[in-house]
Amino acid sequence: MTDQRPPHFPAARPALWLRWWERRHTVIAAITLLVISTYLILRYALSVPETTARTVLWFGLAGGGGPLVMELAVKLLRRQFGSDLLAGLSIVTAILLGEYLAGTLVVLMLSGGEALESFAVRRASSVLDALARRMPSVAHRRSATGLADIPLTDIAVGDVLEVLPHEVCPVDGVVAEGHGNMDEAYLTGEPYRVSKSVGSEVLSGAINGESALSIAATRLPVDSRYARIMQVMQQSQQQRPQLRRLGDQLGAFYTPLAVAIALTAWVASGEPLRFLAVLVIATPCPLLIAIPVAIIGSISLAARRSIIIRDPTVLERIGRCRTMILDKTGTLTYGEPRLTEQHVASGFEEASVLQYAASVERYSKHPLATPVVVAARTARLPLLPVALVQERPGEGLIATVAGCTLRVTSVKQLLKEQPAVRADLPAASGGLECVIMIDGRYAATYRFRDEPREEGSQFIGHLAPRHGFRKIMLVSGDRASEVEYLGRLVGITELYAGKSPEEKLEIVRQETARNDTVYVGDGINDAPAMVAATVGLAMGQRSEVTSEAAGAVLMDNKLSRVDELLHIGGRMRRIALQSAVGGMLLSIAGMLLAAFGHLPPVAGAIAQEVIDVFAVLNALRAAWPPQVLTDYDRFGSTDQRG
Repeated sequence: MTDQRPPHFPAARPALWLRWWERRHTVIAAITLLVISTYLILRYALSVPETTARTVLWFGLAGGGGPLVMELAVKLLRRQFGSDLLAGLSIVTAILLGEYLAGTLVVLMLSGGEALESFAVRRASSVLDALARRMPSVAHRRSATGLADIPLTDIAVGDVLEVLPHEVCPVDGVVAEGHGNMDEAYLTGEPYRVSKSVGSEVLSGAINGESALSIAATRLPVDSRYARIMQVMQQSQQQRPQLRRLGDQLGAFYTPLAVAIALTAWVASGEPLRFLAVLVIATPCPLLIAIPVAIIGSISLAARRSIIIRDPTVLERIGRCRTMILDKTGTLTYGEPRLTEQHVASGFEEASVLQYAASVERYSKHPLATPVVVAARTARLPLLPVALVQERPGEGLIATVAGCTLRVTSVKQLLKEQPAVRADLPAASGGLECVIMIDGRYAATYRFRDEPREEGSQFIGHLAPRHGFRKIMLVSGDRASEVEYLGRLVGITELYAGKSPEEKLEIVRQETARNDTVYVGDGINDAPAMVAATVGLAMGQRSEVTSEAAGAVLMDNKLSRVDELLHIGGRMRRIALQSAVGGMLLSIAGMLLAAFGHLPPVAGAIAQEVIDVFAVLNALRAAWPPQVLTDYDRFGSTDQRG
């Protein structure tokens, strides 16, 4: 039987046994830690004889080591050779040697590492939970008797629903009554709030503005735009590539080498003790401990730079990425319109027109009103008293200011009423625009754009020479004219405009199949692409869904944080490799000594502990802030030190 739940409703909670299985490594680690603590208390605090105290360790080895060894045996049958396989051999070896405490410690290290890994995997499902939580659980349906709250599953095509101020629109539809605006940036990539009047289309998942709107549903919730985004998200999670961790890559050759040395020593000498001695010093603690320590230290360093690492593998993967894919709105731009051009007709003064327009626009709910007011305040123009303010849908804003009648409307509406004015208008260009009329005369054309971040050009320009990126792409749901305008300003030539979440996802999949990718975005429409990329980065906290989908969240929404994360990840990988490879080389030297009979098992265990200490101490350097964490000129900013 197929699941009949709408895609935007959360799935039923998994069975208790399934939740336990997903968290088994955490349970094993907790139990093993309790066993070790109990043993130490019995042995050294209460002076219980060793033979009695060590029986506690058997519970840890049987209850924790047993399941882990069984899982590793399955990996061995599948010819999957990783560092954890050698840890399993070490557990068995420790039991045969009677080194129960050492074996229990290996169980703790192995289960703790697996617990961290499984946590990162479980995080993927939280993206869908965040998507589901964002949608309202009920809709307000209008009827002859008034409003009634109904579940989303009861909505039918043609139902008239009331969307209250600041609510999330529950379905796709058209405005049946009312006038206001909606924020669709998370869904479409358009940076501006979109004005809505009777007949305007609305999208499920859009956030309503200050005014209540009545909408007629044109699709069922299961067929809505928001539901399709959830379906794409589910598909991207299911098809997400599985990348090998750094420890597994190193363990893939270290484990067979250690086993080969141990077997050769046994066969050549005829002494089984040498096999055990080699495996004792071969225990991959530099892989099991040093690499996680370097990762945790780097996570701490990133947090101090307002970068939240949600998936630790980001730090391992980001240094290998050679393609960066960036969203436009809120990523390379500020995500809000700014007044960029003022074309003033002859006979009018720019400052006077702006002063009049801003005085009237402060009473408007239109998305382009605020940037006009901001421009006037920036120019330090005092706002004048206004009377008789009217704002009719489709006609624009009309008011009386300083004895003049001022009107703000669209070019299309102006030409419809006064075709002869066309000769006075500036040549058409990209972006949004409005016209100002004073006492019935054309006075000015105002143009607006979502301006790029000041540091955008420097940031893009340094990615190839400093970080080895071979391809930089701009992929946006915005219009082609806006994307091309931004691409020219920041120096990106590979541009994709008007892309839906499904199309963004497909582009990312194709690029990731060629090279490891970094995807940087901030909207819900970016979430599926973030999941499919090698590394997904969320700019700011505008959307809980995007934050859940991303491997790292840049809290203060600066491109410099992306650069800092690139440096933190590269530095972590270097330090982890130094610790792991250095520890492995010392272990190999110790294995050779043990193979020739110069290092007995007990001495080998001590030598391995010394190697571990050096490896961990070196790994701890990852938490120390370096002197500089950015390497490009951010328009004179001095906030570059870690």
